Parts: sequence; structure tokens; C-alpha cells
Amino acid sequence: MKHTGPLSGVRVVDLTAMVMGPYCTQIMADMGADVVKIEPPAGDNTRYISVGPEPGMGGVFVNVNRGKRSAVLDLRSDEGQAALRELVEQSDVFIHSMRAKAISRLGFGYADVAAINPSIVYTNCYGYSRRGPDADLAAYDDTIQAECGLPFVQEQLTGTASYVGTIMADKVAGMTALYATMMALFHRERTGEGQEVEVSMFETMAAFMLVEHANGAMFSPPLGTAAYPRAVTPERRPYRTKDGHISALVYNDKQWSAFVDAVRPDWAGEHFATLEQRARRIDAVYALLGETFLERTTRDWLELLRSLDIPAAPVRTLDELFDNPHLNAVGFFETVDTPNGPVRFPGMPTWFSRTPGRVAGPAPRLGAHTQEVMDGLGRDTEGADTPRRDSRSDDVT
Repeated sequence: MKHTGPLSGVRVVDLTAMVMGPYCTQIMADMGADVVKIEPPAGDNTRYISVGPEPGMGGVFVNVNRGKRSAVLDLRSDEGQAALRELVEQSDVFIHSMRAKAISRLGFGYADVAAINPSIVYTNCYGYSRRGPDADLAAYDDTIQAECGLPFVQEQLTGTASYVGTIMADKVAGMTALYATMMALFHRERTGEGQEVEVSMFETMAAFMLVEHANGAMFSPPLGTAAYPRAVTPERRPYRTKDGHISALVYNDKQWSAFVDAVRPDWAGEHFATLEQRARRIDAVYALLGETFLERTTRDWLELLRSLDIPAAPVRTLDELFDNPHLNAVGFFETVDTPNGPVRFPGMPTWFSRTPGRVAGPAPRLGAHTQEVMDGLGRDTEGADTPRRDSRSDDVT
């Protein structure tokens, strides 16, 4: 498939695995970059963790590695390392998710790669920054959620410490790696200088969580604990209606006034009139709203609230997203023909007037482009290896 997006002409050497790094480079591929995914003979572990049409083509892998080229290289061999060094010479970005000691042992730390290609942007995707005492710890989404306080926040809401129902740390860190890499590329376009970039899941999620939850704890002396009260009150949840649930946020003064006038005139008065007053009594506000929403059906509430310009939405299932009228109207889903039949991919949430991206193509079978990549280097496949299911590496975040 022809690369047409804003990153057309950019080549990325991708040594990432699992989700954080591959999600970052998937977006690069959709935006036009030529992403060469270097895999060990056993392949990325994500190939095998979810249902798929054939072994090694699980749904998670297929989605976050779409449009990339897969080349199998044994980086423990001299031939594999030589092939990768030649690929580095021809590339703009080098990104990996190995631990710092592991990538250095292979001879592809930043200093090694920059010696080959000084203008390259080199992005490290780590669990913890190598500048801290936890640098060598293994990290996965669950453990980083725990580190950054997400289960604690869930406990405030539900009474039970729990993870959120999505691999949030992986995905937020992946998007952070994307914007950090793009900033470094922008600097290179202006100055010609390459540089090293480091993105860690823990620091990323600590920053993400503390956007609102730093609250009074960030002042000196502290003016309160680290938590945004509205977000952690147990009353904050979808409201039960006569026949289901609805999400609604009667938030600012204009919305509150409109709701009170239309639904509960008896609430008019000084105790809840302003946002500041409601913020101080947020538990009571949510409890009152919860009692009121039981009085009508979900459809009735949606019609009323939207007529008042109050944000409201039905509580949908994940499967319903595939039939969502808005998503379908904007062409969010893209169907791509693959060797296993058509696949309906969730597309890009961004739009460009001059350089639109698109789903870059099907995900590659393990090693499907090894010969093609070697041919582009003017080499035979001596540096490559035969794909095999055993000997997977755990040196990734």
C-alpha cells in the first residue's frame, strides 16, 4: 500500500514488542512511515495472546502492527547485527522497548547507533527511567497502574482496589513516545541534529494521573491530599434510569440552572447555585441527581438533556462501537483485505486536510518481509533467521 500521510518518506526501525512501542509505531505507519518491525525468530509475544484467524496473528497484534513490514533477525548473531546496522544507516528513527542493559549487550545502545547514523532519532521505551533506582525492574501495564495510583482511585469509587478495564498505561505511554519522537524529528528537520529520547511508563502515568489529582498536594505547604474530589467520589458513576443507565454531567452554572428550571425547580437556592458550592458538596449533588434520574427512561433523559445542551450519552457496550452512527458517518472504520479475509480496523482519530493518513495495511506474518528488507540492503538472507515459536525474549517492558 502506498504511503501517503505526513510521515511519508520516514523510515522507522522498530524493535518494540507487546503494546506500548508497537502502538506508537502503528500510528507512525498509518501516518505514512515505512515501519520495519525487527522480530526475533519466535516473534513478538503479542502475536499469541488473543484470538486470531491463524496462529501468530492474534487480534491485539494485528491491530497495533498493521501496515508494518516484519523482518526476522537473530540479533545475537554477527550476521543479524550487521544487517541491522545497515538498516540503521538508511533510517530516520530507531525505537526499542528492551531494557537498557539488554539493548546495550546487543551493541545497539544510543552511542552505538548514533555512531552509525548521527542524525537518527533514537527512542527508548522503558518501564522505569534508567536514571532512577527502579531502572532494571520489569514492568507491565498492571504493575504500572498500581505504581501510579489507579487501583487506589478505583478503590475510592467502588470500595475495591482494581485495575481499569483497559491497558491504559501501555497506550498512554505509547502516545507519549509518539509525540516525543515527533518533537525530536521536528528538531532534526530544523537543525539536522539527531538525539536520544527516553519515555518510561511509570513517569508517563505519574504525570497523567497527577494532571488533576495533584490538587492541593502540589502546594507548599500542602493544602490537601492528592486527589480530585469529583473524580473519586463513590457517587460518580453512570446514573440508573427507569430502563437502563445514562452518563450525564450537569456541571457548569448554565447547565445546572437549565436542569433545575426544567426538572427540579425545588433545588433552586443558594446551597447549590454556583460551581464552587456544588464542588464542596459533590457527594450530595451526585446523590440527588442519582435519585432524580430514576424517574424517567434513558431515551426521555437523552432527549431532554440534549435539548438543554447538557452533555449526556447512553452507556454502550464495546461491540456497539462497531455500529455507532457517528463513527460510521465520519468513516472511522477502515476495511482492509488481508490473506485471512477482510479486517475492519478502527481508524485514526485525527484528520489532515493536505496529508491524510489511512490504515496502512494488514499486519505482517512473522518474517513476511525479511527477504524484501534484505534485498533493499543489497544483502542475502544470511543475517536473518527462520521464524520459530520457541525462544521468546522477555527483555521488553
